[in-house]
Amino acid sequence: MNVEQARDKARKWHALLAKGIDPEWQDEQDRLAALRSQQHTFLSVAEAYFAHIKAEGFKKAKVHEREIRKEFVSKWSARPIHNITQHDLAAVINSIKQRGALGQARELLGRAKSLWRWAIGCGAYGLTASPADRLGTKALVGSKKSRSRVLSDDEFRALWSAVERESYPWQQLYKMLILTGQRLSDVSDARWSEFDFKQRLWVIPAERYKTGVVQIVPLTPDVVALLETLTRFESGDYLFSASWGRKAVRGFSKPKLRLDQRMREALPKVRDWVVHDIRRSVRSRLSALPVEQHVRELVIGHTKPGLHKVYDLYEYVAEKRQALELWQARLRDIVAPPPDNVAQFKPKASARA
Repeated sequence: MNVEQARDKARKWHALLAKGIDPEWQDEQDRLAALRSQQHTFLSVAEAYFAHIKAEGFKKAKVHEREIRKEFVSKWSARPIHNITQHDLAAVINSIKQRGALGQARELLGRAKSLWRWAIGCGAYGLTASPADRLGTKALVGSKKSRSRVLSDDEFRALWSAVERESYPWQQLYKMLILTGQRLSDVSDARWSEFDFKQRLWVIPAERYKTGVVQIVPLTPDVVALLETLTRFESGDYLFSASWGRKAVRGFSKPKLRLDQRMREALPKVRDWVVHDIRRSVRSRLSALPVEQHVRELVIGHTKPGLHKVYDLYEYVAEKRQALELWQARLRDIVAPPPDNVAQFKPKASARA
């Protein structure tokens, strides 16, 4: 070291000695701390956490792992876990909040708290505090409110028209959301390997589905026709991608803003909506169709606890297919209503009725 560095080190040593601390001991502690930072990356700690929750039979362990990998590991993989700050964590949660996924933001903050709580509790990583300790869910994400927003016929028509003006991948992605009623992440992260075109089924694997259970989505003719317009990339398996299929598409905010603007051109007083409202609206429309209640719930992947235990995953495929085909027909009437001068006739009642 040069003279200036030597003087600086001497000053630090004098300060430590004044506090009764051995400078050589402190140097060794600093060296060990630096070594731990290099070894204890966020990825290595996360992998240990995933193994722990699986071994403990943690409920929805696969869902927790998938979300943490998607939102945290993808950003912090090689970073020492000691260096991840409250600001870093809040920035990720805020980015999810800004795309309208408030429920996901709340759940992910809870998962971050669980991961750090385990890492501190096991005593293996030298952690004494969590960046999530002082982050309040209400302050960061907002109070939890039950949304009841459903789109009217006019809003569906305006949305479909706005979607038609989009290019790949947003046009096809939004149409698939509307036609199937599945979650945004279910559609955006869809892979070609999940589709059985012979049986006309989309099988979303349990590790990718929110409930941790396989979701079977029958493919209606309109969905099949939509899928046939998509290019199958040689580089990757994702349907909707800006990287030739290697990664699922991201950046949902800008297309949503474009859709909002175009919808307001057609409906100046349209109320604010979020992407998840499409799913709720599909479920609401199924209630107005001749579809049994439990089938309506199964179509969008809602089940009562234990319901999946009592039937085979494929048992209600025919009923779900019929429900989605009825919704497809209703949607066609909404987005392209018949001209006023075309009379609509209902079939005559049977003489036995």
